[in-house]
Parts: sequence; structure tokens; C-alpha cells
Amino acid sequence: MTALTLSTAGAATLRADALVVGVAKGPKGAIVAAGAEAVDKAFDGKLAGVLDALGASGAEGEVTKLPAPAGLKVPVVLAVGLGSVPEKDESFDEEVLRRAAGAAARALHGSKKAGFALPLEDASAVTAVAEGALLGAYAFTAYQGGGKKAGNGKDSGPKQPLAEVALLGAKPRDKEHKAAAERAAVVAAEVNVARDLVNTPPNDLTPEAFAAVASAAAKENGIKVQVLDEKALVKGAYGGIMGVGKGSENPPRLVKLTYTHPKAEKTLAFVGKGITYDSGGISLKPAGHNETMKCDMAGAAAVFASVVAAAKLGLRVNVTGWLALAENMPSGSATKPGDVLRMYSGKTVEVLNTDAEGRLVLGDALTKASEDNPDAIVDVATLTGAMVLALGDRTFGIMANDDAFRTSIHEIAEEVGESSWPMPLPAELRKTMDSPTADIANMGVRMGGGLVAGLFLQEFVGEGITWAHLDIAGPAFHEGAPHGYTPKGGTGSAVRTLVRLAERTATGDLG
Repeated sequence: MTALTLSTAGAATLRADALVVGVAKGPKGAIVAAGAEAVDKAFDGKLAGVLDALGASGAEGEVTKLPAPAGLKVPVVLAVGLGSVPEKDESFDEEVLRRAAGAAARALHGSKKAGFALPLEDASAVTAVAEGALLGAYAFTAYQGGGKKAGNGKDSGPKQPLAEVALLGAKPRDKEHKAAAERAAVVAAEVNVARDLVNTPPNDLTPEAFAAVASAAAKENGIKVQVLDEKALVKGAYGGIMGVGKGSENPPRLVKLTYTHPKAEKTLAFVGKGITYDSGGISLKPAGHNETMKCDMAGAAAVFASVVAAAKLGLRVNVTGWLALAENMPSGSATKPGDVLRMYSGKTVEVLNTDAEGRLVLGDALTKASEDNPDAIVDVATLTGAMVLALGDRTFGIMANDDAFRTSIHEIAEEVGESSWPMPLPAELRKTMDSPTADIANMGVRMGGGLVAGLFLQEFVGEGITWAHLDIAGPAFHEGAPHGYTPKGGTGSAVRTLVRLAERTATGDLG
């Protein structure tokens, strides 16, 4: 994990490998942003002109490296674009700062230390820049660099992430600034844990292995943990989880993580879909759709990381995490299309498509989570390709049985920089899951499939319990080039939203 410090050094005196400054897009060219005054002075007040000459415009995410002049203790100055100059009396948007810091940190892979002299007007800006830098510095290298050393005797492994981020302009003795940095470090660390889990190959991250990781982290952070293995799942009649997992040689698990605070007045339950690999089962996925299916446990990774973050932050709220873990494989013992499963709730489900498996494991976990009668349940899942078609690959959908709760989660997600959109649960789509054989089928009409899946899940939420469903199928795994603080591969989608939801619930500041 990249180290984070609030430096008391000035930009002109900091000793580091690079110094990051912000540049905005003005009406007549690049404009040096606040925080970079000492750097501009070292350039004799001509930094903007130098950047213009190099073709820098100040566009968001644009990165320009240039040699540092005499007067600075660093060899390199890195200018990162912040977009258009804010209106008078306004500050740069927090997400703009977060993305800029992330882009700069990515560009500094292989460096030991970099100073970030970006605009830090308040504690919120400190959080944004710190989070962005720590998230942008992320790299998953656990499976690289294991070959023979290069002919020159040097290790031929990949460049390591930026080792240290020093924030300039933040005040180490200011309680708000210090708290903002500490919070950012915790949240970023847990987002990166979720990313690591999503990126881990499925031959190493089986349901049992995931449960072991969660158990170890829980014990380190004072979180109670309970793991139900396949024998306990059969005995407890968890037909959904067992129905999905029984086709694999790696049996399923249901993990319960419980963080409690002695002064908590509210309880949240987070439920995560944890399909550690999804082949589609007997309804096998077509060629070209299997290669990234290690990411189908991203919901469970987000839930796990969020509970640990809540514990590390000592939030005054009880948070329970449920990880519904299974591997969906075809075999002679696998569930077949046409089979009927009896869920933990007692409701029967006709399985029309074994590739609609996430809703089956979540159904059992939602029913179990409801037994504790929490104040609210939020499930997180890479559930449907239909949601990706509807919202693209950077935005997750939010469905809920309470409009106000759905709105609150949407506002929270936007606040922390996670793109989301409220989605409806049209009652008329429920009847498309009617089955002549069972209480409900696991499939309905194709059009609006993401909403149909939400309606299915709603069937397993306890009566009177506020519930929301986050379909993160789009943003959970990024296949394109990195951008801002978003890497290629696992993104840790929804962790920041869940943590902020827990914080808001703890302070009673939930709209």
C-alpha cells in the first residue's frame, strides 16, 4: 500500500522524485492552479507558458512531465489537467481533484516519493486528493515478475506503484485535515483490497479461499465471523446457494461478518454476490464471455471491504456483511434448466437459466440477513448484462423498495465519485417470472432484464425492511485503458458508497 503523509515542507524544499501541480484550462490557454505558486516562481512565473509551448491545455486528466528548474529539490515536475477554471468563488470539484491525483499517481509508477501540490482549500479537498492518489497508485502485480532475471542482472518484474504520496498544503496539526487523510487512507486501502480480490485468478480464489481471507481480516479487526460450509448449508436448507455451487468441486460458503459499536443506534446489512467464477453452469456462456468471469464476486468483495473499513474507522453503527460464495460450473451434479430449488425462505424457484445464478445465492443471503431485522439491507452484485446495456460500463443501477432510500444512496454515490442511476421496479414485470411448476422462476422477459432481477431479489427481503439493490455489472471490472484513478481490471466499485452510507447512518445524517 502506498504511504500517505501530510508534509510540512514547501514545494521548493521538498526532496522527492517528482512534484505534482495542477493546471487548469483557461480562456487563453493553460493556467497554473493554486498550490503551485512556489513551482511557478521557480519557473520565473512562466510555468503556464512552458506548458502551453509543450501543448498542454489543462484538460482533465492530461499529464505533462517537464524537467524541474533550479530552485526545486525534485528532478521532475508533473502537471496534471484539472479542466476548466471554476466560476468565481467556487472551488474545483472533488471528483476532478480525485481523478487528477489518480492520473498523476499512475504516471509516477516506479517512483519512491512524490509531492502533490494540488489545490487544497479544505478537508474535503484533502480527502479527494489523498483518495485519488492512493487509488491511482494501485497496481496488481502479485502474479508478475516470477521469471528469471534479465541479462543485466536486474529484476525484470513490473514497475511497482508510487511508494509515498506527500500532500503539500495540508496541515498535519489541523484535526480536520489529519482526520480527512486518515479516512482516505483507510477507504483507499479497502477499495484496493476489493480490487485485489477481483483480480485474483479463480483457481486461487475459490469460495473456501475467499472465506479464509475474510475470516483472517475479520479477526485482525475485531469483527465477528461465521462461515457456513457445504454441510451447514445443506443442513440449513440453503437451496439457492447449494443449487448454484453443487456443480463445482469447490463447494460454496456463506460468510457472516459482524461489526458492532457499543453506542450504535442503527444496524445495516450488506449482502454481496460472490460467484468466484461463473461459467454459466449448464447454460454455458458463449465463447468470448468467460475470460473475465473471475470478477463475478465483486459484490462480495465490496461488502467485505466495506465492513472492514467501518471497523477500522470505528463508525457508530452496526454493520453486518453477508458473502454468498459459490463457483458456478457445469458437471454431472450441476443444477439443470428445469430443476426446482427450495430456497432458504421455503419459496420454490424453477431454474430456467443456470446463468442467472447470482439472484439464487443472493435470495438465500437476503432471507438470512432479514432474520436479524436490520434497519436497512443493501445488496451489491455484478448481476445482469442488461444493466450494462442500459447504463454503460461506468455506472451502476440502484433499485429499492423505498424511493427515499434509493434517492439517498444515489446522492451518496455521486458525492463520493461513483457514477450511479436510480432504476424502477415495475410491478408488471413480476408476472413474467410466474412459473407453472414453482412459486417463481429465475427468469422473466429479456427486455428490462436488470429490473426483472431486482424484482426477483425483492421477493426474498423480509417484510417491512428497507432494501436497496446495486447492480454493479458495468463498473466492477474495467477492460479498457486506465483513466483517472481507475485501473484496468477490478475497480472496487461500491465500496466508497457503502462506507459513506455507513457514516451517514452513524451520524443520523441520512436524508
